[in-house]
Amino acid sequence: MTWLTDHKLPVGDWAAAVFDWMQANLGFAFDALAAFMEGLIDAILWVLQTPPPLLVIAVFVALTYALQRSWKVALFVALGFLFILNQDYWEETTESLTLVLSACVVCMAIGVPIGIAAAHRPRLYAWMRPVLDLMQTLPTFVYLIPAIVFFGIGMVPGLIATVIFVLPAPIRLTQLGIASTPTALREAALAFGATPRQTLWKVELPYALPQIMAGLNQTIMLSLSMVVIAALVGADGLGVPVVRALNQVNTSLGFESGFIIVVVAIMLDRILRMERKR
Repeated sequence: MTWLTDHKLPVGDWAAAVFDWMQANLGFAFDALAAFMEGLIDAILWVLQTPPPLLVIAVFVALTYALQRSWKVALFVALGFLFILNQDYWEETTESLTLVLSACVVCMAIGVPIGIAAAHRPRLYAWMRPVLDLMQTLPTFVYLIPAIVFFGIGMVPGLIATVIFVLPAPIRLTQLGIASTPTALREAALAFGATPRQTLWKVELPYALPQIMAGLNQTIMLSLSMVVIAALVGADGLGVPVVRALNQVNTSLGFESGFIIVVVAIMLDRILRMERKR
């Protein structure tokens, strides 16, 4: 037993060496990535905060009705946003929505193509699976350390940590949807002379759309679960009052901000529910 502890594998030292090398040699890449992320965050934040709140609420309600064709769900979304406005959490909510929407854009843009490639190459997916498991099971606080080292404090490191934690969801669900396409459908498309690209766009993606939309829904929910953790690295949003309430042992503030997060999560789930059923 003593021999094992005396010959400890330097896992932490290896990880630190890798991060030091990346910081010394890939600084330009991290700067470019930070600039892109910051521009995306600023653009979405400007769209959500510049117009009057009631106009933004009206747009979300119209979008909900267009997707679900249900006045009850649209009314629920309207009441949810009005409740947020009544509680004076509009600015924090739009900041959290900015983080969630930014994570959705990045994760879906990366995850869907990777999921398609993994579905067409089983060996690639077999190699990726332990990496995806590691990304989802590694404590999320661990992601904050390199995020701070590479990107400093603010919304960008919070977004990076969120993307790393959330990315496996769209990859897995896209791969599942494409891989589960019935062989008969593929064979029928090939019999009619479809190219691999046509088979992908006209057969596999339409069949996998429910799974892809489920991946989008999971991306949104997991991103929203990261708002409190992202607040620890300086990200604005609903996580800030939660952390403040924890530091002050303020039950009232903690319940208020936590309940607002629940309301936002339920609204986003209802907005996407119809798309997921298609």
